[in-house]
Amino acid sequence: MTDVKMGEVKDMTRIERIGAHSHIRGLGLDDSLEARAKSQGLVGQTQARKAAGVILEMIKASKIAGRAILLAGQPGTGKTAIAMGMAQALGSDTPFTMLAASELFSMEMSKTEALTQAFRRSIGVRIKEEAEIIEGEVVEIQIERPTDGSANKSGKITMKTTDMEAVYDLGQKMIEALGKEKITAGDVITIDKASGRITKLGRSFTRSHDYDAMGPMTRFVQCPEDELEKRKEVVHTVSLHEIDVINSRSHGFLALFAGDTGEIKPEVREQIDTKVSEWRSEGKADIVPGVLFIDEVHMLDIECFSFLNRALENELSPILILATNRGITTIRGTTYKSPHGIPLDLLDRLLIIPTKPYSKKEISQILSIRCEEEDVEMTDKARDLLTKIGMSTSLRYAIHMITIANLVALKRKATQVDVADIKRVYSLFDDVKRSAEYLRTYEQHYMFSEGADGDEDEDEDEDDSGRKRKKGRMKVEK
Repeated sequence: MTDVKMGEVKDMTRIERIGAHSHIRGLGLDDSLEARAKSQGLVGQTQARKAAGVILEMIKASKIAGRAILLAGQPGTGKTAIAMGMAQALGSDTPFTMLAASELFSMEMSKTEALTQAFRRSIGVRIKEEAEIIEGEVVEIQIERPTDGSANKSGKITMKTTDMEAVYDLGQKMIEALGKEKITAGDVITIDKASGRITKLGRSFTRSHDYDAMGPMTRFVQCPEDELEKRKEVVHTVSLHEIDVINSRSHGFLALFAGDTGEIKPEVREQIDTKVSEWRSEGKADIVPGVLFIDEVHMLDIECFSFLNRALENELSPILILATNRGITTIRGTTYKSPHGIPLDLLDRLLIIPTKPYSKKEISQILSIRCEEEDVEMTDKARDLLTKIGMSTSLRYAIHMITIANLVALKRKATQVDVADIKRVYSLFDDVKRSAEYLRTYEQHYMFSEGADGDEDEDEDEDDSGRKRKKGRMKVEK
C-alpha cells in the first residue's frame, strides 16, 4: 500500500433528545481555571473540575499524551458529567471517544482489537493540503441546450473579483453541480479545480438591495479581492481508525457507516503509521491527541488492564480517562483484590481525581437545572421536598421523578408540579433502600430465598459416593 486513501467524512444529523447529561455545556471554569459554583450545567465538585480543567488545557496545547486519569467516587457524584464537560470544552476538532467497559465483551471481535480501535478513534490526524481554487462573484451563467433534444449541455460562467473578471467554459457535470447548489448571479462561490466541487460562500453585498427577495437567512459576504485563481490551504481532521477502515476494506469509507468494520490487520496499521510519520516529517500533517473515556472501568478484566499498560507507552496514544464507583474490590479475572478493582501497576500510572457527595444546596441547584432542561415548572415547596428525597435516597432517583411528576401534574391539568405530585410519584415508585427493605421483610415469599429468618438451617444430603454431607443456608444481614 503506497498511498493512503483519504475519504471525506461528513457529520450525520442527530436527533436531539433530553439525556442524563444533555444539560452540560462545559466544565464551568473561569479564565484562571477556578471552578464557578454553578456554571455550564455543572454544580459543585470544584476541586475535581479544577483538576479536569488543568488536564484540559494541557490537551488543548498538545503537551500531554499517553497519560491516564481516574475519576473515582461514589455513585451519583458527577464522574461522567465531568467527562462530558471535558468533551464539550474540547470542541469538535479534538477526538473524544466514550466507551462503557462492558461493551468490550459484547463485540464480535477480540477485546484487544476493540480497545485498539477505541484508541485509534481517539487520535486525530490534521492533514494540510494546498488546493487550486477559483473564488469570485458570479456575474452571469449562460447555458446552451442542444436543439436536437440530446442531454449534453454546455455553457459559460462569468466570474469577477474586485480586480478582474473572467469567463470559464462549463461542462455537463459543472452545469449539474451549479443547478444542485442553486447558484445564481450575485452568489460568491469557490470551485475546486481538482475535484470540481462547488461551495457557496454567500450572497454578494452588491446584491443587498434584493434582501427582501432573498429571505432573512441569507448570508452576505464581500466580493473577493485579487486574482480569481488562487492556491488555498485546506485542513482535514480525521481519526486514525477512519484511515484504517478506509484502507482495509475494498468498499472504502462506506464501511464507516456500515458499522461492521471487523478486525483490522496489524500490517495495515503499521503502513498507515509509517505514512502518517512521513506526513509529519514533511509538515503535511499534525497529530491531535484526543481523549478516550472508559466508564465503569472495574468491569475490565486482567487481560484488558495489561493491554492498557502497554498501549499507554505507545507513541500514538490518546489521553485515557477512566471512571469507577468501586472501592476495594476483586480484579476481574483474578482472585486478588485491589483499590477500585484496578491492578496496582496500572493504578500507579493514573492521576486520580476524587469526587465527593453533593451537599443539600448543590442537589437543589442540580434539580433546578434539570427542571429547566426538561421544561418542567415546579413550586419551591415541591423542589424542597424533592431535594430532601434526593438526600435520603439518591440524586438519580430524584432526577427520575421530575418528568414523572410533571406527567402527574399534567393529568390533573396543572401548570406546575406541586408537593402532592411528588408524594404521588414517591408512593408509586420505590427507591433502592425501600425495595431492599421490602425484600428483607417478605423474602420468604420469593422463589429461591436464602435464609430469610437469618438462621442457618442445616440439612443433610447424600453426595454421589453415598456419604452424608451438611448444607447450610446463607445468612442474610438485616
